[in-house]
Order: sequence, then C-alpha cells, then structure tokens
Amino acid sequence: MSLQPGDALTSHNFGLQIDGVMVEYLAEVSGLSIEQDVIEYQQVSSQGIPVTKKLPGVKKAGTCTVVRGMTQSAAFNQWITESVAGQMSTARKNATIMVMDYQNNPVKRYNMRNAWCSKIDTSTVKAGEAAALTETVTITFEELVIE
Repeated sequence: MSLQPGDALTSHNFGLQIDGVMVEYLAEVSGLSIEQDVIEYQQVSSQGIPVTKKLPGVKKAGTCTVVRGMTQSAAFNQWITESVAGQMSTARKNATIMVMDYQNNPVKRYNMRNAWCSKIDTSTVKAGEAAALTETVTITFEELVIE
C-alpha cells in the first residue's frame, strides 16, 4: 500500500543509517529540529518611519534522542563506544534518520552531519519482569538537512 497524494506519513516505520548503511530500526525519535539565530535590526525608512527588519543568522548545531531495542548491532554499539571514549576522529559520522512508507521505501530523510553519541541511558532492569530492554541514546550533530 503506497502513499497517495495528500496522505500523511505514519510514525511507525523508521530507522537509523550510519555512513549510508542501515544499522538499526528505532522505537522512538524525538528532538529533531533545525534552529538558527535571528538577527534583528532597526532602521529609518526614507519617509522617516522606524522599521524593524529580521534576517536569518547562523544555523545552530543540535541534538536528538533515539530509543532502540537493546540489540547486538555491531555498528551502532561501536559508534556508541567510540563516542563515549572520546575517539572523535572515528566517532563523528554522518547519520540519517529515515522515515519509510508501508512498503519500506524511504520517503523522508533527516541527515545529521558529524553526529556522535553524547549520552546513553538504559531501561530499568527488574527481576521477574517480561519487558524488552531499551537504550535511549542522545545524538549530537553539527548540521541537520531534511530531504
């Protein structure tokens, strides 16, 4: 079932690529945003009327949070390990959050340039509980481009 014109994307099928290779399907993504400074200045028009102008400033770096099932994804685990060890020459990667349609075709990409993992939280481990273990990973990036 492909998307028809006017159909909204659904939020149930998405994954993470690192350097162009799909490494993980995710349970949750939050905090993806693009932000830039706003430059505001005032001037007087030729008619003597005060005018306020706003211009785009410098883009800001950002962070997002992803939740994944605790798996043995070697590429993702290595990325986390290199990041928390401070091995920035290998930890900085180009990563992409891909949103897919019902047939697993990519329909939207959030490309994060020079991304690395800055924080990892694991879910609560409790004896006798039947629940999937998850990791919440904060990804820091220098630039976000949406395609």
